[in-house]
Amino acid sequence: MARPVIDEDECIGCGICVDACPNAVLEVVGGTVDAVNEDACVGCGDCLEECPMGAITEIAED
Repeated sequence: MARPVIDEDECIGCGICVDACPNAVLEVVGGTVDAVNEDACVGCGDCLEECPMGAITEIAED
């Protein structure tokens, strides 16, 4: 599986990635996005593609 990693210095908290995620992995918390449900991430990449700031990467986990 994968998990999203958000660069808080780049994230503007717009929530576009939150809306793009089909599994409710992300949420805007305190003005930036946070992965609040990492276990639900399937590594689809929708959040990466939609982030206008390029603030999200995914890392693979065993």
